[in-house]
Amino acid sequence: MDALSAFFTVFANPELLALVAVGTFAGVYIGAIPGLSVTMAVSILISFTFSWDVYPAIALMIGIFMGGVYGGSRTAILLNIPGAPSAIATAMDGYPMAQRGEAGEAIGITTVMSFFGGFIGIAVLALAAPTVSDFALGFQPRDYMLLAVLGILLVGSLSGESLVKGIFSGALGILIGLVGMDPLTFTGRFTYDLPLLQSGISFIAVMIGMFGVSEALAQIHHLDTPAIKQKINRIVPSFGTIRKHLPLSLQTSTIGVIIGALPGTGGDIAALMAYDHAKRVTRKPERPFGKGAIEGLVAPETANNAAVGGAFIPMMTLGIPGDAVTAIMIGALFIHGLNPGPMLMIDQPDMFWFIVGALVVANFFMLIFGLTGIKLFTKIVEMPRAVLIPLIMLLSIVGAYAVNNSITDVYWMLAFGVLGYFMRLYGYPLGPIILGVILSRLLDDNWRRAIISEREDLGRFFWGIVTSPLSLTLFIAVILIFVSQTPLWTRIKARHAARKEKATDQ
Repeated sequence: MDALSAFFTVFANPELLALVAVGTFAGVYIGAIPGLSVTMAVSILISFTFSWDVYPAIALMIGIFMGGVYGGSRTAILLNIPGAPSAIATAMDGYPMAQRGEAGEAIGITTVMSFFGGFIGIAVLALAAPTVSDFALGFQPRDYMLLAVLGILLVGSLSGESLVKGIFSGALGILIGLVGMDPLTFTGRFTYDLPLLQSGISFIAVMIGMFGVSEALAQIHHLDTPAIKQKINRIVPSFGTIRKHLPLSLQTSTIGVIIGALPGTGGDIAALMAYDHAKRVTRKPERPFGKGAIEGLVAPETANNAAVGGAFIPMMTLGIPGDAVTAIMIGALFIHGLNPGPMLMIDQPDMFWFIVGALVVANFFMLIFGLTGIKLFTKIVEMPRAVLIPLIMLLSIVGAYAVNNSITDVYWMLAFGVLGYFMRLYGYPLGPIILGVILSRLLDDNWRRAIISEREDLGRFFWGIVTSPLSLTLFIAVILIFVSQTPLWTRIKARHAARKEKATDQ
């Protein structure tokens, strides 16, 4: 009964309800602005809320977290500038829909599917947190390394028509991600003794430059093209559309929960893996992926919002943060005299159920705020390009500067914007670059931890993979996905499809 009353505390308390609502509303619009991350907003809140009672402080942070993860999809769809890393995959099909005048439909689908994914993540947190936490705790450094390799193999899904160009882009992203101080040896890598490179290259600057500035430069060639009138007759997707994509959304929500529960990962990796999964299991999408496929919106949006609930699992059960935001929230709980982990679940289960209740409320507010203001937002796409291009550049500059309050990041953003423009011009995909930057540290750090733990003996390393059921499963998955990316497999698959189509015609 105590657990039930703690769960309904937010519902019954007008002050807490208002704080969650304000937090969610702020999170949606903070998440929509490139560079203003949820992590930044929650960290700033700690200094304002440390004197508050614990319930109001946590309620406001949860609202911002839930709203911010969703909010990044707005600018991804409208301007091809992901407001957050977790919205990178959403831009791949959301922006083409906006280019056809379907921005309202795209935002409606992402909102409803984000709500669905968030609900699945919260349900798993409430019902199976200890089980999922035990599974996540079983991951060794070699398993994280294999997970990163799996992510790198997503380059085939993000490469468009040329796998070779996709591999080049992915390798370039890995190289960019490794610039800076080595976290294990504290020596410079690819820094060339330049202080400018010692701290590495901001991932946000790379992302905003590649997507935002390159898009603005590409739009300059179409200044005389009239703005695209958006069709916003239907915002909420039909029941038939939701039912059709329900199986996919369940699968990708599961991916989101599992990836979110792994410490050090997060919604950005979950969204990209879910997008790749959607491409593999969707046999006949209404439109090709990358050209406005609805499945390309359903998969990443359900996954990155399900990862929110997943990130709370190790935080609440083990005291280990699932991502950067939950790491900050652990600090907030410490400030308020609480110690996240197994003893919190035993001594103060009311806090666990309060957080679950706050997440449920925030998820509903995210749905409400996500489905409002769409007509106003879509006016952005209908602006004349002479106005839209400076707006994109302004947002890009503000976003790059806001990360570290550094003009250097703005210079990097502009440089990568020019590079991204020329890469687009010659058919090189930009998605694999961002993927490489995201996964470079995860791959590098865990490879070295894994090999050091095996005394730098490759034989012991591979024996550990063979003798561990989890490692062996991931290794087999790596092999299968790698084989499926080869040109030989593609030709075999094409021949099989041609024979099947021919047999059907006869």
